[in-house]
Amino acid sequence: MRSTHHLPPRNPSVRIIPVLGLLAALLLAVGGPLAPRATAADPTARAVRIMPLGDSITGSPGCWRAVLWNRLRSTGYTDIDFVGTLGPQGCGQPHDGDNEGHGGELVTNVADQNLLPGRLAATLPDIVVMHFGTNDVWSAIAPDRILAAYSRLVEQMRASNPDMKIVVAQLIPLNPGSCTACAQRVVDLNARIPDWARTTSTDRSPVTVVDQWTGFSTATDTYDGVHPNASGDDKIAARWYPALTALLDTGTPGDPGDPGDPGDPGDPGGGQPSCAASFRAPSVWQGGYQGEVTVTNTSASPVAGWTVTVAPADGARLSQIWGGTLTTTADGTATVTNATWNGTLAPGARTTFGFIASAPATAGTPAATVTCTAHTASS
Repeated sequence: MRSTHHLPPRNPSVRIIPVLGLLAALLLAVGGPLAPRATAADPTARAVRIMPLGDSITGSPGCWRAVLWNRLRSTGYTDIDFVGTLGPQGCGQPHDGDNEGHGGELVTNVADQNLLPGRLAATLPDIVVMHFGTNDVWSAIAPDRILAAYSRLVEQMRASNPDMKIVVAQLIPLNPGSCTACAQRVVDLNARIPDWARTTSTDRSPVTVVDQWTGFSTATDTYDGVHPNASGDDKIAARWYPALTALLDTGTPGDPGDPGDPGDPGDPGGGQPSCAASFRAPSVWQGGYQGEVTVTNTSASPVAGWTVTVAPADGARLSQIWGGTLTTTADGTATVTNATWNGTLAPGARTTFGFIASAPATAGTPAATVTCTAHTASS
């Protein structure tokens, strides 16, 4: 019997046949590296399949997916395909609306009833973007049980694809009028997710955590204390974007070069590896912002790892990071070292890491000084 606490989906509009999903199915070829940026026509390549997974926040209509899709496409990530057994429900802008966001579902039920394997088999994703558990929190299910369900779903994802990349949200706040305890329950679950991810992640199948909670207001970013409005959709998409692009950039195959190319192992003309870093703030709110740093190999030699120093302006402090390991000094200067999966950069290749920063109310436009140091295999 379905709990009356479950999130109801919005009234669906007319279902639109997902043309992009149909084309992707016709071109389906299992395996192969992720290849997000369209650099040259390659008849053997296929689009990277990304599954948005969750409940009504993801799928009813889940318009953050439309915002995210269009941002990825407009910034050069054209070789992508959002997949799922559900189709689009509007959102007022063209996008690939396929998804796996089932209104009212509990992640614990999906795990207990083995609902995910069939959905994976039908869509064969390379990356799963998961915001799941809001209905479980609303139903007062304990964090231990929710995290056990997460682990079960990850097992099933890896059974479908051993190289699955998994991006998991710390949930947006929850404050419906009928559940005064829900706000704290979300906080309690979110506090457990990073440790769960660290013990679950592997080099081959990394689990990346994205903080969707910090800076998100149920008063201004939802229409009912639960479901995001347009402002909320923008914030959710902005948080997913750097984590996704870091995975897409890492999956882009590098040019192996010819035996005589500069930078080949043993070639003294290759020089020492070097890197550059650039900063941007794709999303800003009162008291904080989301930062994004792009690391580029600027040398003719491979980079085996990198360290970036981030000195934020106006007293800002980094509070969370994805795509790297963070250490912070007393003055707020942060040092970020590559993760295990994004340290190796071929000549000209790049990767991205993101962070959340808190900032004083008097702070101006986000700014930061960033410098990069490249490492060789022996350093």
